[in-house]
Amino acid sequence: MSDRRDFLCLTALTAAGAALDRRGPQRGYAARPAYAPAAMAAGRDLVLTTDAAFLDDVSHRAFRYFWEQADAHTGLVRDRARMDLKPDNPHHADVASISATGFGLTALAIGARRGWVSAAAARRRARTTLDFFAHSAPGQRGWFYHFLHRASGRRAWNCEVSTIDTALLLGGVLTAAQAFRDDPAIPRLAAAIYERVDFPWMLTGPLHRWLSMGWKPETGFLHAVWNSYDEEAILYLLAIGAPRHAIPWQCWYAFHRPWVHYAGYRYVAGASPLFTHQYSQAWVDFRGKRERHGQRINYFQNSIAATRAQRVFCARLHSRFPDYSLDHWGLTASDGPHGYMAWGGPPPDGKVDPSIDGTLVPCAPAGSVMFTPEICVRDLRAMLAAWRRRYPAMWGVYGFADAFNPLTGWVSPYVLGIDQGITLLSAENHRAGSVWHWFMRNPAPRRAFHWIGME
Repeated sequence: MSDRRDFLCLTALTAAGAALDRRGPQRGYAARPAYAPAAMAAGRDLVLTTDAAFLDDVSHRAFRYFWEQADAHTGLVRDRARMDLKPDNPHHADVASISATGFGLTALAIGARRGWVSAAAARRRARTTLDFFAHSAPGQRGWFYHFLHRASGRRAWNCEVSTIDTALLLGGVLTAAQAFRDDPAIPRLAAAIYERVDFPWMLTGPLHRWLSMGWKPETGFLHAVWNSYDEEAILYLLAIGAPRHAIPWQCWYAFHRPWVHYAGYRYVAGASPLFTHQYSQAWVDFRGKRERHGQRINYFQNSIAATRAQRVFCARLHSRFPDYSLDHWGLTASDGPHGYMAWGGPPPDGKVDPSIDGTLVPCAPAGSVMFTPEICVRDLRAMLAAWRRRYPAMWGVYGFADAFNPLTGWVSPYVLGIDQGITLLSAENHRAGSVWHWFMRNPAPRRAFHWIGME
């Protein structure tokens, strides 16, 4: 099963930031001038002065991750990188994830739009990445392996061919096709990649209405299936709307939709990590739309309710974890002091995850900026203002560390590609709706909406 890992350039320079700047920007990168000395002398970072300045800074830092952590020859984006920019341990120093690469392709479009990188350089990188997936990336029937070695493109860690990670990659592929459609090679390569995916091959379940989570050449299909509402909406929509090898529209209504009731909020959730409400909607624009059939769910409003419920959930844990509050909250799959954790809340089954230990995950509120900017931007700024001086390692050239625990002083030494990605895309959708615009300009999601009756 794919582990769901798969955040946040420039205030007053930290030591790490200065080290990176000494390396010099990559070709095509448009470095931003340093902030005004007067603001620094006053003891205030520009990032803390306004919501707009904060989001711009966080977004630029996240973009910088994708520009600098992608291989120049394959376009593959490193799964994670160290906050201090030192070489990583050999186990995952050169490992990329295809989901991070999907976010990275989208980041190229954002970076070009914002002037952080030249349009020509962004197009070159996008073309390189799409050419690799069209002609060289290993996989099966159009699906790709979850993790690949960044430089060679070889399968890493004996991983699975992953349906959801291929779908997140396709989110970036189709976004690039529209954002860079003035380059004829990019839409052509994107179409070749998408049209090759054999969606029906992954169907399983009693009526062949559920998509498998993946396949391995050594053991065949994984036992786990996408049969309950989670992050898989984009997977089903791309499968239903595919120009070739599509699946029946009835598959959309075949997976379970468990209702959660918490603190006056009611929403559908099959799992508690907040990213399950965010990833698909980084690309798919559900605003103002509701299913014609079934329970007639408005998924955008659903994610708003899930975000607000988690904020209350964390605040209600204040007696156990004094640093949790309505200003300091955020639980989603992330690094933890003892490894990777799929924590979240409120729990669909009512049982609080015993592994919750007071850790805060900044990409949880950051990924919901597109749903509830009025609370998420403010609370991210409050998080940074409260803890940056005490734990300087929590903030660096790429933004927030993946997670940190104010109670114990633990700070993750890493940033993760997918957490950087949801931060960047969510902020951009709030600021301009750009990713929604690019992705929804493709015929496939609109065709899927028509078939399932999303109106």
